[in-house]
Amino acid sequence: MKHVLLFLILLSLPLAAQEPADTTSWKHSVTTGATLTQVSYTDWAQGGENAFAWTTTLDGKSTYDVKTITVANSYKFAYGTTRLGKQGTRKTDDKIDLESMLTYKLGIHIDPYVAVTMKTQFAKGYAYDAAGLGTEISNFFDPAFLTQSAGLSYQPAPEFKTRLGAGLREIVTSHNTHYSDDPSTLDKLETSKIDGGLESVTEIEAPIAENMVFKAKLELFAPFKTFNEVIVRSDNTIAMKINQYFSANLNVQFINERAISPRTQIKQTIALGFSYVLL
Repeated sequence: MKHVLLFLILLSLPLAAQEPADTTSWKHSVTTGATLTQVSYTDWAQGGENAFAWTTTLDGKSTYDVKTITVANSYKFAYGTTRLGKQGTRKTDDKIDLESMLTYKLGIHIDPYVAVTMKTQFAKGYAYDAAGLGTEISNFFDPAFLTQSAGLSYQPAPEFKTRLGAGLREIVTSHNTHYSDDPSTLDKLETSKIDGGLESVTEIEAPIAENMVFKAKLELFAPFKTFNEVIVRSDNTIAMKINQYFSANLNVQFINERAISPRTQIKQTIALGFSYVLL
């Protein structure tokens, strides 16, 4: 809980930099989405498994932009499950991704910044063996990935921005300590891990057609202790608006973090469903 409180305090620091009475410079955008898939078979000669899957998402941004500072808050949530035949319900998507960044504008393209981020999930996640038995590998705030960084940002165009700075990255766990434990300390079980290093974050959001947008975010963190083992997180989406209420998304995520998995983790999602702009 102390880590949650610390993150909330850090998240609120940028908000203290602006005049409380000035609300006209805030811009908010919130988009929700839901997808639903259902397949049912009765006496179907070709065979098949009954299936039911659903996913809900919420993406939002809150930006405060005045002459000298910009405060950019982003929050992404997703959760989904599927039920295939007699295998029971399994989680297919689970995301909590929060970021807050304060930029001091110098009047040029390069500006100093401070930022905090948090990544975790809502519910338990399992790894399943060949017999279908599940072993818990994640839960709410177990693990949680927290970063605090400061450096220089560069935004030559509204569609492109990047930043480079020094930061601290902390992995917090409670039961799933394989994310945080140091195998070299055999007599001690660590429930948290802190690394100092260099952080780089690059974001692109550009239209590729009248009703289609490409969004990409590349996050790199190079710990000082293991500088050659760069932690890579990449999130790429092509979003297509079909009409006011329906959209289609193609999303591909990459995670390369040797301390967690020796192989590059890849997640690919194609979704067709309901979307609605709240703000």
